[in-house]
Amino acid sequence: MIFRQLFEPISSTYTYLLGCETTGQAVLVDTVLPTWQRDLAEINALGLKLAYTIDTHIHADHISAARKLKQETGSRIAHPALDRLPCADEALEDGRPFTFGGVTIMPLHTPGHTDNHFAYVVDRHVLTGDALLIDGCGRTDFQNGDAPTLYRSVHHKLFTLPDDTLVYPAHDYQGRHVSSIAQEKTRNPRLGGDKPLAEFVEIMANLNLAYPKFIDYAVPGNRLCGECPPGVPDTLQQYCEQIAESHQG
Repeated sequence: MIFRQLFEPISSTYTYLLGCETTGQAVLVDTVLPTWQRDLAEINALGLKLAYTIDTHIHADHISAARKLKQETGSRIAHPALDRLPCADEALEDGRPFTFGGVTIMPLHTPGHTDNHFAYVVDRHVLTGDALLIDGCGRTDFQNGDAPTLYRSVHHKLFTLPDDTLVYPAHDYQGRHVSSIAQEKTRNPRLGGDKPLAEFVEIMANLNLAYPKFIDYAVPGNRLCGECPPGVPDTLQQYCEQIAESHQG
């Protein structure tokens, strides 16, 4: 399997490129609208053809490029069935393998950050979205998030994967790229080290995070598989427009 990690600096989002060396098909996970051209150039440079885009959840901090890439390449949109998006072409379900070319992705329903959040296991990698970050996790105070639910998702699903499974999150804000299940089980300050549920719930209740500045535009836009809605203020237009440069992560 071909694997690339790509970074979008405005929302600090990692997009993942998965490729089948036998058939030349490619999948992009958690695309970001301003970097769709960069992602497509990477696919073309590898001699691949985009077959699908997939998102881990309805994002609140960026607009997905799924719709734009479908318009440009004819790729199909695969998305968790629980969100019931009319714009999705393929419905992903917990524990039902999703195959493109010779590559199999195992979707895992990992709610808690959002109610319909998914992680994806592929070839000893797990793309954890916002459910499990490196030394952290996604917030649980919007989009039907719930701290006890996230705790169970991580402990009962993600932490039961083999210890050497590589953890690739949807975001990192400190320049880190990859972790492992063993590392997160041992040292994640919110979820690791046999931390009890009650302590995790208390940690999440006291984060006192600011209201997400782009959520009111991103959520409705992503329910349409990636449309920047009208009325985005000038100060947030960078989330919708093609950015000049985005380094590979």
